Amino acid sequence: MTAVVDPACLRARRERFGDAIRFHAPGLKRYCTSEYAEHDSKAFVSVSLTGARCALSCEHCKMNVLHGMTDLSGFDGTLFELCERLAARGTRGILVSGGSDPQGRVPLLRHIDDLVRVRRELGLTIRVHPGLPDDETCAGLARVGIDGAMVDVIGHGDTIRDVYHLDHTPDDYEAVLASLERHGVPTVPHIILGLHFGRMLGEDHALEMIARHPPKLLVLVILMPLGGTPMAGVSAPSLEEIGAFFERARLAMPDTPVMLGCARPIGDVKGDIDRLAIDAGLNGIAYPADGTVQYARDRGLVPTFVDACCGVEW
Repeated sequence: MTAVVDPACLRARRERFGDAIRFHAPGLKRYCTSEYAEHDSKAFVSVSLTGARCALSCEHCKMNVLHGMTDLSGFDGTLFELCERLAARGTRGILVSGGSDPQGRVPLLRHIDDLVRVRRELGLTIRVHPGLPDDETCAGLARVGIDGAMVDVIGHGDTIRDVYHLDHTPDDYEAVLASLERHGVPTVPHIILGLHFGRMLGEDHALEMIARHPPKLLVLVILMPLGGTPMAGVSAPSLEEIGAFFERARLAMPDTPVMLGCARPIGDVKGDIDRLAIDAGLNGIAYPADGTVQYARDRGLVPTFVDACCGVEW
């Protein structure tokens, strides 16, 4: 793979962030390569509030992603009690996620008091997937003092309707970013490249919306066709499209850490994507392909490793 790299991307990255690059491995799965062999999958645990249930049954997921999470609905106790048990065995942070209701909201509100206790009494780092939270939920998350709200930002109405099955508009996603910002909740927006059945549609608009509400960091992921979903046979965007968007994101938000997140196609192309991310000046990569760490070192970058979601610092 060869790519034409805009030197302004690497210059902007080095001017603002120096030579550090972070590689992340959250506890969604056991992970080991020749370069990253000491992964502690207990350090950061993903919890689904709804088990494998979701009212939306999105075209790219069909609830597959929820199956790998710790199921609160199958636990005989509260969220605080579950976290107490996790902390006792060495967990340092959690991602609280779950399926959405018909309005696209993950049912976080009823668990806010538990999350306040988890933060204050157990000291765990807390990330959440809120979906499209209402203002009351945003205020509750501010009270918790979470590390970040991980919001998938969709920039085109057709994708919201045809993939997420929601009667919303891109403006509703920007309203969520504004509400979280107003309440002082740090945001970790995600843009999914190729979400519209492999097509790039709305990603640039999503980037524009995010730039108007400066986040803690921006995470880019790429459609990962999953078996058992309507997108199982879909092709992700081309490497040229992916690399070009990485560069646009870097230049659009030069002062914001930009990360390559967990989801992206597997196989040899994963390594190609990782190298594009490094060349475009991204700040870090989750679950790097074998060889990616050395590729970063060869470009003068200094890697560190964190067993948690993108941007989490212990």
